Amino acid sequence: MKKTGQMKLFIGNKNYSSWSMRPWTLMRHLQIPFDEVMVRFDSFAPESTFKRSLAGLSPTGKVPALQVEIDGRMQVIWDTLAIAEFLAELHPDRRLWPAQRAARARARAIVAEMHSGFVALRTHFPLNVEAQLPELGPRIVHERTDVRDDVARVQEIWAECLAISGGPFLFGTFGIADAFYAPVASRFRTYGVPLESSAEGYLARVLQARGVAEWIAGALAENDFLEFEEPYRRRANPSGTSRSQNAIAQSGSNHAIGIDSAKTAGTAHGRNPSRR
Repeated sequence: MKKTGQMKLFIGNKNYSSWSMRPWTLMRHLQIPFDEVMVRFDSFAPESTFKRSLAGLSPTGKVPALQVEIDGRMQVIWDTLAIAEFLAELHPDRRLWPAQRAARARARAIVAEMHSGFVALRTHFPLNVEAQLPELGPRIVHERTDVRDDVARVQEIWAECLAISGGPFLFGTFGIADAFYAPVASRFRTYGVPLESSAEGYLARVLQARGVAEWIAGALAENDFLEFEEPYRRRANPSGTSRSQNAIAQSGSNHAIGIDSAKTAGTAHGRNPSRR
């Protein structure tokens, strides 16, 4: 396949956008060049700055979106998994998917499972890289069977893949599967979700991987508190941007909804299902 010119990747806030995190970390880790365009999250109403910024670019009005020249014409790829598949086709030498056919089939299966599933985990553990809320994870896992099942399934996937590949990543070297599960690892850390020792080891490795670590550093540098993305916290000072690490909403897990759940959970507490 003929190589393209410089690509542009449109993303949302690094602190909150797990969908954007996947292709960004994949491209950075594998040193695939691109220009980053950050489109800040706001109200997500049809006339919002976010929606107006993406108008004419992405037909879904969501991020991530990859703008790239293909066969002499500028095109946009607007789905996370479609972006990953395009990059794998563009750079077969980078081994974004495993080289061995059986491993490649398994990798595609678990990536598709993450892409379309784990609704309870997404809903009650919204991505929030900066936050430290270890009180919540054990409580929510204890209270909610659906979350507990999702956490168990993620650990099962990790354990099976690592047992077959030998690690350090799910299929040996860092690839699409790791990029898709990196936001889950970040969620587990944020909320102090109890994990088995093998899962803890993989979590530590994937969060320290080059592309993931760079995303985390960028998220921590944003200092952009968006209250509608914070189901468990409130701004400490309404006139500033400081955050309260201890202000956990009394409503607890029953009212938590995050950006990834926008595809399936509908609108709640001012959140709009029309973005990622």
